[in-house]
Amino acid sequence: MADPSSYRPRPGEIPDSPGVYRFRDEHRRVIYVGKAKSLRQRLANYFQDLAGLHPRTRTMVTTAASVEWTVVSTEVEALQLEYSWIKEYDPRFNVKYRDDKSYPYLAVTMNEEFPRVQVMRGHKKKGVRYFGPYAHAWAIRDTVDLLLRVFPVRTCSAGVFKNAARTGRPCLLGYIGKCSAPCVGRITPEDHRELAEEFSDFMAGRTGTYLRRLESRMTEAAEEMEYERAARLRDDIGALKKAMEKNAVVLADATDADLIAVAEDELEAAVQIFHVRGGRVRGQRGWVTDKVEDVTTGALVEHALQQLYGEESGDAVPKEVLVPALPEPVEPVQEWLAGRRGANVSLRVPQRGDKKALMETVQRNALQALALHKTKRASDLTTRSRALEEIAEALDLDSAPLRIECYDISHLQGDDVVASMVVFEDGLQRKSEYRRFQIRGFAGQDDVRSMHEVISRRFRRYLAEKERTGEWADGEEATTGGGIARTDEAVTPTGGGIALGNGGAPLNGDEAVPADGGTPLTGEEAAPTEGGTPPTDGGTPPTDGTAVPLTGTDVIDGALKEDDGRPRKFAYPPQLVVVDGGQPQVAAARRALDELGIDDIAVCGLAKRLEEVWVPGEDDPVVLPRTSEGLYLLQRVRDEAHRFAITYQRTKRAKRFRAGPLDDVPGLGDTRKQALIKHFGSVKRLRSATIEQIQEVPGIGRKTAETIAAALAGAVPAGPAVNTATGEIIEDEEPETTAGSAGEPVSAGLPDERRGQET
Repeated sequence: MADPSSYRPRPGEIPDSPGVYRFRDEHRRVIYVGKAKSLRQRLANYFQDLAGLHPRTRTMVTTAASVEWTVVSTEVEALQLEYSWIKEYDPRFNVKYRDDKSYPYLAVTMNEEFPRVQVMRGHKKKGVRYFGPYAHAWAIRDTVDLLLRVFPVRTCSAGVFKNAARTGRPCLLGYIGKCSAPCVGRITPEDHRELAEEFSDFMAGRTGTYLRRLESRMTEAAEEMEYERAARLRDDIGALKKAMEKNAVVLADATDADLIAVAEDELEAAVQIFHVRGGRVRGQRGWVTDKVEDVTTGALVEHALQQLYGEESGDAVPKEVLVPALPEPVEPVQEWLAGRRGANVSLRVPQRGDKKALMETVQRNALQALALHKTKRASDLTTRSRALEEIAEALDLDSAPLRIECYDISHLQGDDVVASMVVFEDGLQRKSEYRRFQIRGFAGQDDVRSMHEVISRRFRRYLAEKERTGEWADGEEATTGGGIARTDEAVTPTGGGIALGNGGAPLNGDEAVPADGGTPLTGEEAAPTEGGTPPTDGGTPPTDGTAVPLTGTDVIDGALKEDDGRPRKFAYPPQLVVVDGGQPQVAAARRALDELGIDDIAVCGLAKRLEEVWVPGEDDPVVLPRTSEGLYLLQRVRDEAHRFAITYQRTKRAKRFRAGPLDDVPGLGDTRKQALIKHFGSVKRLRSATIEQIQEVPGIGRKTAETIAAALAGAVPAGPAVNTATGEIIEDEEPETTAGSAGEPVSAGLPDERRGQET
């Protein structure tokens, strides 16, 4: 690792003018190429204190052993030279989009005596007109098959063409009218070239002329009573329109533009391009790149423009290029594009209208491409194995962490504090093992304390399972005191898992909890359960909708029994616990495990800002290489935990805002709540009803009716209903409804009456 000060140029040696610079390593290989409006100012940024540099930039300058530069007269020349050097040297620290040479194009070989229409890939050749790129070759062949009826241009290879000329017999397409058969002299070279030009013009978007011409000829044929010719022309028009339908109209006629969208994360970026010609999407392509340098969205756009138009000229560069962010500065890039096209090019960010809407579509494609790329990369067995081995080596583990659990805390300014636990086994998601937690040990915002509580609760469950199954080692004692009780919904799966409390005391009461939290998930949200408490293993759900308190005996004899033979969800310990955060969160997690006497589970944390891996008891983080598959896996695990936590937090917040008095009635599901409101018309009328009247509602038994009456009697009564449109007070005989559109009556009672208590 070189010291940047060892090769730093002397003061005044670097010119204050536009230019291109390149860093070389000790073997004289170019590792980075950049351009600058002022070489002196730009290069000075690389030789500041290493602690102030971005990690990727710091790695580059410590890998380099020398720097050199070339002065140019304008920023446009700098842009051109930078592109040339990147293509020539392929520097490892520059953003490099994956080559798109595999994309098929529809090509018309105008450089031949008899132009040919064909599917082409690879480098573009001089004298060939290209249309596309297309996502699939079959899409090109379908379009060509439709157009050959109207433009019977040659499509055969040189060998087939020569053989037909030698024998004097055309191929099958010549017999069925889909080739003008220039090989046997049915058409002159000049007429065939004109036919190819018309085909190219139609593909370029100038469709109106040909449709009007054919319609005019069809009308003339019909007037002259040449009905067979008119029918053929009618079919030709239908074929052209069918070919046009394959490219939906997205912008106004005669609009030629390329739309570029970028989706990115810390390590990678996906670029999607839509080519619009004549107002129709004529082609689409996309790239994925590794962000090997500290780069902004504008810089990614600039690199994409270089990749897209670096070897293009003329009409291949459209009049308008729409991007999500402008390069900085934008003037040299616009001037460079204008030079490639030979005319002015508009480079801008769409703000409104159809172009803005189409840009959002391109952006969605970019996001999907990035997600698909990550999924494919993650599903590769070799890649996953290497990632696990790299993590084990970096954290000094005895073996690869085949089961990884990651925890994240989410809240909104200290309200609705929740946590998530996600599980990856063999480097892949295990969604059925995911868990959600409510933080109830304290109120307010304290991520470190929340992390300690979550880790403690989860591993108390693990110790309970270990004790129940007799897996304690000789001389080992349970640190939880052997008492078992409910803790809260967050750690209660549908299978009825019960958490431990120290000394057997319940942590948050001993009532059973609704199934909206802590259930094993196959997706993002648990399926709601009608009728109250989910059944525990070995038990049955209550028949009257009421909650059944659980005692220690209930748990041991019922909930923790495995009548169906399935393994308990918390019975498996992870080899690695990952927390979303830095040193404080890692220390809290380690402390929680130590308090429970667990010392065979590794802990680490991944900090978002610099993607550093923190381990307990260390003052410095473990820095994995930027290209490390292990770092990529840790990021996926961390990001999934964050997504799962924030989804649950938003769901809880929305549910709290929509809550009402009936939500506090235990064992009452959504279906019966709706039936009660429909029957009585309002909560106020339901509150004044007798138990017998409540029993008249289908599905409500006497015990449930008594529970509803008792719950509503203890709630604060609502004030008078107020019409939100007129401000007048609604009389008691008016039905009371929930807030909705203007003019509906709204309860003017206390906030608890309108929203329900927070949970």
